[in-house]
Formats: sequence, structure tokens, C-alpha cells
Amino acid sequence: MTLSDVLVPTYLQMLGALSSWLGKADAQRPDGVAEALLAARLAPDMFPLSTQIRFACVQALEGVYRLRGEAFPPPVAVLLEEGRNGADRPGSIAEARARIAETVAAVEEAAADMPAVDPATPIAHALPQGMVFDLTAEQYARDWALPQFYFHVMAAYTILRAQGVELGKADYVAHMLAHLRPGTLPAP
Repeated sequence: MTLSDVLVPTYLQMLGALSSWLGKADAQRPDGVAEALLAARLAPDMFPLSTQIRFACVQALEGVYRLRGEAFPPPVAVLLEEGRNGADRPGSIAEARARIAETVAAVEEAAADMPAVDPATPIAHALPQGMVFDLTAEQYARDWALPQFYFHVMAAYTILRAQGVELGKADYVAHMLAHLRPGTLPAP
């Protein structure tokens, strides 16, 4: 199993779930009210839902391209800028779902010819504040790429739930239903 065998399916299934949650939010709210969700936050010092969505997309793109050893594609800078300004310009549910769809397509394209990465490959992971983490590719995937991605996805899920969107555990792990043994689903 390669690092991309772990990251890529995780990115794709959870971005799909995130888009589905936004679809449910849109369906459960009258026109215009669903859009207000994008400005919602869990705490005053946290980013709003619109930013959590964009940063989840950034994490997926960064993870794949960093393991490819390539520069980030232009959409990463666009998503970062939109995310940083998410409180002032949260956008619409349709725009958020379009960003997710664009990210899924980019991850699928990048993964189609993903080179094998030696888990011991050194990766210098620099943050905008100037901090640099020296990691192996395995450490990067395990200790940064997946946790950061899940942080933003889970923050989005939690914001939606806190705002009254009817979501449950089955929505979070919908991808697992493909593995459900027939006849084992509990009766309602």
C-alpha cells in the first residue's frame, strides 16, 4: 500500500460527503437561509464554514501535489485567498459545491499517474508564518496531511450540525455503506 493509496480515497470520499452535507443543508433551508450557514462559526476565533470548506479542498490538493513533488496548482492560491476572506465573502452553497467538485477532479487527475513515493523521502513543510517542519513523506501523510484535512472537514460537519442541519453519523461515513454485509442493517 502506498501513501497515495491512503490519501486519495480518503480525500475523494470525504469531499464527496462534504458536498452531500451542503446539499442537505440547501434542501433543509428556505432560499437564502442556507447561504447564511456559510458565515457560521463554532467560536469567534475560528474560521467560518465557507473557509473550512475551502481549506479542506486546499489540504487535499496540497497533500497530493506535495507527494508528487510538484508545485501546487493555481487553484490552491485561489482557494487560500477565498478562504482567508471567507468571513467577508462567504459565497453560495452552489459555489462551495463547485469548488469541491473542482478539487475532486484535480485530485483524481493528479492521482491517475501518481508516482510511487518512498515513505522515507524528506519533505520540508513550510507554513506561512515561517515555521518549517522537516518530515518524511510518511510522517507528512500521517501526521499532517490527513489530520489537517480531517480537521477542516470535521469543523464543517460540526458547524452544520450546530446550525441545525439534520446530519448524523451515517452522513459522515456514507462511504462505508458500500461495505455493509447484506442483511445486517438494523430495522428502523
